[in-house]
Amino acid sequence: MNMSIRFTIPRDVYYGPGAIEDLKALKGHKKAFIVTGTSFMTKNGSLAKVEKVLHDNGMETKVFKGVESNPRISTVYRGAKEMQKWEPDVIVALGGGSPVDAAKAMWVFYENPELKFEDVQTPYAMPKLRRKAIFVAIGSTSGTGTEVTSFSVITDDATGIKYPIVSFEVTPDIAIVDTDVPQSMDASLTADTGMDAMTHAIEAYVATPHTPLTDCLAVKAAQMVYESLVDSYNGSAKGKETMHWAQNIAGMAFSNAILGIVHSLAHKVGVTYKLPHGRCNAIMLPYVIQYNRRACEDRFATLARALGLPGNTDAQLTNSLVAAIQDLNKAVGIPASYKEAGVDEKLFKDTFDTLATAAVGDPCTLFNPRKTDVENMKKVLNCCYYGTPVNF
Repeated sequence: MNMSIRFTIPRDVYYGPGAIEDLKALKGHKKAFIVTGTSFMTKNGSLAKVEKVLHDNGMETKVFKGVESNPRISTVYRGAKEMQKWEPDVIVALGGGSPVDAAKAMWVFYENPELKFEDVQTPYAMPKLRRKAIFVAIGSTSGTGTEVTSFSVITDDATGIKYPIVSFEVTPDIAIVDTDVPQSMDASLTADTGMDAMTHAIEAYVATPHTPLTDCLAVKAAQMVYESLVDSYNGSAKGKETMHWAQNIAGMAFSNAILGIVHSLAHKVGVTYKLPHGRCNAIMLPYVIQYNRRACEDRFATLARALGLPGNTDAQLTNSLVAAIQDLNKAVGIPASYKEAGVDEKLFKDTFDTLATAAVGDPCTLFNPRKTDVENMKKVLNCCYYGTPVNF
C-alpha cells in the first residue's frame, strides 16, 4: 500500500532585519499572551518591540516571564492556568528554545486542560489545537529552530529527564526570524546553539523518515553553518545573520525528518551533566556519526562532498566529515568529550545506566538510521565521555 508523507511548516515565516514588525499581520486578534525567558529579551529591547507592535494593532497583552532553561512541567502547568484565566486568542513565544518550547506545551494544556503531561508523550498523540488560540514564535538564538518545528522539549521536575513532545499540532502558525535579535548573543551561546543547528541538519539528513524535501533543507543548512559559524562566533554581524537563517532551515528539515540518538542522549544527559543542550549535541555528534556510518555511510559521504571535504571513497569522506565536526567544535571552544567538559567521572558512572536506558526510550531513537539497544547506547555514551573513537 502506498503511504503519503506529510511535510508541515508554519503557514507564514517572516525573515530579515526588523521582522518583528510583521506581527502587524495579527490584525483582528484581541489578546496576546507573551511567553518569554528570564531577562535577555527585556534587556535587548525585543520584548518592548513586540508589545509596541501588538498594542499598535489594538491588542491587549499579558506577559509570562521567567521561563527557565530546560523548562519544567510545573512551569508549563502554571502558564497554562494563567492562559485559562485570561483567555488569549494569540500566544506569542519570544526567546530561545526554552521559552518557545514551554509556550507550545502551555498551549496544549490551555486548549486541553483535562490532559496530563503523560497523555502527550507518545509521538503525534495530540488532540487538535487552535480552537482557542493561534501560535506565533519569535526565535532569539540561532540553533533550536523551534519557531518552525513540531517539537517541544520539557523537563520532568522530579527526575530531570527531558521528554520531547512531537506533533504537527504544535508547529507554530507564524514564525518570525528577525535577524536583528541574535546580534547580541555572546560567543559561548553562539557556539552552543550553532552546533545544535549543525546537529539538526546532519541528523535530519540521515534519519529514517528523510525525504527529498527534507534532504535539500538539511544539506543547505549544514553548508551555511559550516561556512558561517566561526565568523558568527567571532562577532561578525553577517555571520550571525546567516546563522539565524541556517538554524531556521535546519528546523524545517528536522521537524519533518525527525532526529537520531545524538538528541536521544542530549535530552537525557544535559540536565544531569549541567551542560547546555547544544554543547551536549556538539560533543556527541562526531561519535554518533562514527556509530551510524555502518547504516548510512553513503549519505554521510554525500554531506561531506556538499561541504567540500576531501576524500574519494565513502569511508574517506565520512572520516573527513567526522574530522570537520571535531575541528569546528575546537574552533568555537567546545570540548572534545564530556570528561574534557568537566563532567565528574563519579557522576558519569553513577548515572550511566539510567541515562543510557532512558535514551533508548526517547522518541528520537526510533528514527536513528542504525538500530540502537541499551548496550550499544552505553558504548556510545562511554566513548562520548572518554573521547575514544567508536569502532563497533
